[in-house]
Amino acid sequence: MKKNPVIPYAIIAGLGLIAVIIISVIGIDQRQAIQNAEENGEEATEQTEGEEGGESTSADAGEEVFQTNCSSCHGQDLASGPAPDLTEIGSKYSQEEIAEIVENGTDAGMPAFPQLQGDDLDALTEWLSEHQ
Repeated sequence: MKKNPVIPYAIIAGLGLIAVIIISVIGIDQRQAIQNAEENGEEATEQTEGEEGGESTSADAGEEVFQTNCSSCHGQDLASGPAPDLTEIGSKYSQEEIAEIVENGTDAGMPAFPQLQGDDLDALTEWLSEHQ
């Protein structure tokens, strides 16, 4: 009896289809959860196993805002860019003063970032104020 060489490919194709269907169902559930969260005015976040939120999430958010908006001038490490060193900014300015500088800029060359508002601004200024 001769084996049909198409059978292994058919099995692989069938398993692939099953995997696609499973992934699609999972994606639909996630899409609905995100949509429900947005309708309720919540920000949809994915919490990884063992993550409890709190300070580390706020610090991570602040650092992320910094990396996105500030690191091109101040450097990824707060000190290696052409702009002033921010490694000890929290000992020079309060969180409110840092927020004012970010929103309005300075005469010394710091541009204003009026697009940074709300949670992003709070996370950034809290994170920067902790650098002392």
